[in-house]
Formats: sequence, structure tokens, C-alpha cells
Amino acid sequence: MSNTTPAFKIADVVADLTRGGMPLRFTAYDGSAAGPEDAEIGLELVNQRGLQYLVTAPGDLGLARAYVAGDLVVHGEHPGNPYEVMQKLKDHTKFRAPTASEVVAIVRGLGISNLKPPPPPPQEHLPRWRRMMEGVRHSLTRDAEAISHHYDVSNTFYRHVLGPSMAYTCAVYPSADATLEEAQAEKFDLVARKLDLQPGQRLLDVGCGWGGMVIHAAREYGVKALGVTLSRQQAEWAKQAIDAAGLGDLAEVRHLDYREVLEEDFDAVSSIGLTEHIGIKQLPAYFAFLRGKLKPGGRLLNHCITRHDNLPARTGAFIDRYVFPDGELTGSGRLITEAQDAGLEVMHSENLRLHYALTLRDWNRNLVEHWDECVEEVGLGTARVWGLYMAACRVGFERNEVQLHQVLAVRTHDDGADGFPLRPTW
Repeated sequence: MSNTTPAFKIADVVADLTRGGMPLRFTAYDGSAAGPEDAEIGLELVNQRGLQYLVTAPGDLGLARAYVAGDLVVHGEHPGNPYEVMQKLKDHTKFRAPTASEVVAIVRGLGISNLKPPPPPPQEHLPRWRRMMEGVRHSLTRDAEAISHHYDVSNTFYRHVLGPSMAYTCAVYPSADATLEEAQAEKFDLVARKLDLQPGQRLLDVGCGWGGMVIHAAREYGVKALGVTLSRQQAEWAKQAIDAAGLGDLAEVRHLDYREVLEEDFDAVSSIGLTEHIGIKQLPAYFAFLRGKLKPGGRLLNHCITRHDNLPARTGAFIDRYVFPDGELTGSGRLITEAQDAGLEVMHSENLRLHYALTLRDWNRNLVEHWDECVEEVGLGTARVWGLYMAACRVGFERNEVQLHQVLAVRTHDDGADGFPLRPTW
């Protein structure tokens, strides 16, 4: 690929479109630079393809493409945890839209060849309009494909990043110095306590991942637990883990869409990290379905990422293309409303936002510690995606741009009895 030097200095264009100053040192392949010379962290645009990504997909998508492809390089920070880069850009840097005259000048200065978009990195999922050709959004088939894109990366990779718990959801830190494993165990136990699990009861865990909740409920509470997941690799791992724990008589995980579960009359339903994939328009049917799986007096615990408000908002292009295709978030108020409208009595809601920031911190740490093994397992580009995604999300949770809510509800008896004590027991 030709590295033809543009007439404009690339760094000058970046500096001109930046409000509030550039907190990092930005350098480009044409020899230009912007930002403080003594900055500890820097960004380097190494070739023309990277410039084409930035020009043809302005915003987070172009930056992500250039970074994942290796055309935009971070200096002074490990690619497994570019947290400081995300934090500094969020704190100090605001990019303004160029005026019409500036657009013309930039195009002329950078050269018409930079307006031709290169093929995106192979880690990028199809755009939304192309996905529509693959099936109706949140249909059984399309949801299975979206889940596979994210979760069927590699069980070995996830083991390096998530740790022994294989829990890919927000942990609950009982203390500031708790380990990730202690926090994940506390998360599962908090769910069990909120559901008031008792020996001999039946639990349905929808979107069960690698079976952490199913195993915990069976081992610690003597519950007969059924978990379902759309990820074949997760189901295979969970089945092996259940057998290794000697819990085959109590715990079961199936490779199955939750909407295809036929059993009913469960004492409890847990949904940990599934609602993000449901789709906002599907929430009424989702809560109605789960209510239908509960016996009267049965409890539902819904644990999911939420927005800080209940206003409509589109998912960012980077998250949609590289991390959670078709994923959607809404506020806890919308979740509670939909649960109530489905006939559930909402008893409690808890925001664990800062716990997720700590969880992401520890996942990034694991990725750094096992970087070589992770790159060998999934490739450098995918490893970069995960480092960037987790670090950026950590900043989002810290800044209250996203939250994590546990919503506890119950299917009341016909006479209004819900089986709860006057005050919480957990």
C-alpha cells in the first residue's frame, strides 16, 4: 500500500478539530505531531490505510478499525489495558465537526485516495442493514448468530481473561481488596440469597453462560438447576464442569434458546447478563415468558447492564460491530415498568455500577498477564478488540454513562401474597 504524503499535515488536522487540547502525543507517518512532547502516552498513525479508516468512518468506528488493524498504535500503555488512553481522551478531548469549507480543504489536502474505505478488519461484524438480510432482528436464528459472534471466541481465551470462575458478568466485591474470584462467588450467592433458594427447589437460569450460577445453586443450596445458553461452546464447557463437580444429578445446561424451554413451575428464575441481548421491543414478551415459567410465589432476579437514563439511544458503532451485535440497553426504570406490566411485583432494585468498573479492571489485568497466550489463541486483532472494549467500558461505568442493575420481582399468588418478609434477608 502506498504511503503517499498528503499535502496537509495530518497532526495539524487532528489538532484543529480538537477542543480542550490534546492530552496525548499524536504522531503520524508524514512526520507531523501534535500534543505535549513530554506526554507519557502517545498515539501513532503508522500508515495511509489508518488515515483512510479515520477519514471514511469518522468517530469511534474509524478509530477502532485503525487500532484493531494495527494502523493506530498506542505507546506507553499495554494493548491489553489501554485504560489511561480512554480516560485521558474522555477527560480532556472533544472533537468538533468540521465546517463545510474545512471539509473541502481537508479532502483536497489529504488527497482523494484517502476517501476510498479499505476493507474493515476481519473482527468486524456486518453492519445492521446487512444483518437484516440474514434474518429479522432478535429472531431465534439471528440471535443465535449474534451470540455466537461474541461468546464462541474461544473457551481457552475466556479462561485466561475471566479467571477460574468463567463468569462473564459483573462481580460483587464484598470489600475493596477482594479478589475477582471472591467477588464472582459473592455475585452468585447474592443472586441465590435474593431468590431465597432452598434445597429441593427448581431454578431456571436463562443465558447461563458457562454454568456458574447453575453450579453454585446446586452445590451450595441443593437446588435442581437448569441452565440454557445460545453458545455451543459455553454449553460444552458447562457440561464438563458439572460432571467434574459431581453435580450431574442436580445441575443441567442445554444449548438452547430460553424461548424454547418447555418446563414450567420453577421456584425461581435467574437472568444474569441476558437482557442486553433481548432487544427493547422484546422486553414485554421476555418478562411475560419468564413470569409464565414461575409458580405462584416464584421469584425472578434480572441482572443486566443498563443506561443511566430511560431515553432512546443507539448503540455505539464500535460496540455494535465488534462486541455485541444487535445488543441494546435501556434504563432500570424501563425494565421495572416492563416487568410490572407483565404482571410481576417488583420488590427491589440495586445498582452495582462501580462493581462492574472493578470487574473490568480485573479482566483487563488478566488479559495483560496472559497477553501472549491470548494472542496465540485468538490473534492480535481480536486481543486488541477486547483490551480496548473492556478499558473503554470501565471508564463508562466510572463516569455513570452505564450502570448495572439487579431487579428482583415475584409472581404473586392470586390473593396478593408474595412470600417476602417485611424486610430483606440478604
